Amino acid sequence: MKDRLETFTGLITRISRSIRRIKNQEMEAYNLKGPQVFCLYYLCSEDGLCAAELCARCGEDKATISRALSELESGGFITSDGGYRGALHLTEKGAHAAGLIEDKIHAVFARAGLTEEERETFYRQLASICAQLERMADTRI
Repeated sequence: MKDRLETFTGLITRISRSIRRIKNQEMEAYNLKGPQVFCLYYLCSEDGLCAAELCARCGEDKATISRALSELESGGFITSDGGYRGALHLTEKGAHAAGLIEDKIHAVFARAGLTEEERETFYRQLASICAQLERMADTRI
């Protein structure tokens, strides 16, 4: 049991660290940071999301997303219909950066060598583990 926990947490930590490093390396040319990268990614996937929806999808708090969106808007990556519930849209510059992000994500998954079926199974199992950990974190043991 101990080996499984150490392996799991070690791998998750290494994956998270690698994702952070890749985001920093790839977006350095645009002077973007992690939360901004995820905002662009999700807006590319679904135009018109609001800040509250991005908070939920990015797993970040309101202050972090508000700051990221303000920086993205002043940098010319997005436009806003205004307010916390206002729809957000990528500009041409934002769409280009989001395209680079998507290309990098696809390249990483292609190199992983998983079939689509294996990837679906992996995500399903990871989601199950995540849900169980969240339940455990929300209850006193």
